[in-house]
Amino acid sequence: MEIIIKLILSLLFFLCLLHLPYGFYEIVRFTALLGFSILAYQASIKENKTEMIIYICLAILFQPLLKISLGRQLWNIVDVIVGIALIASILVKPKEKMGKRKE
Repeated sequence: MEIIIKLILSLLFFLCLLHLPYGFYEIVRFTALLGFSILAYQASIKENKTEMIIYICLAILFQPLLKISLGRQLWNIVDVIVGIALIASILVKPKEKMGKRKE
């Protein structure tokens, strides 16, 4: 499920580069808030605090209630960086924590 959420979010962020109706961006914000909240919860279950904090910060950045006004160009840069980071997090396997090796 984690991979599906990351793929959907990255696709939505890349679609934000197109000139679409404003309602689409609102849907992306709600979806990002929900997706990053789920990813933060899953990271907390895995006891991965760094990942959890990153997802919480991203949920706050994209939340639709108190909008952060960055301007279209800067939002496009943020969308691309976050989209690439989500895809990279799927492709790169995390290092195992010391003391929790699989045998």
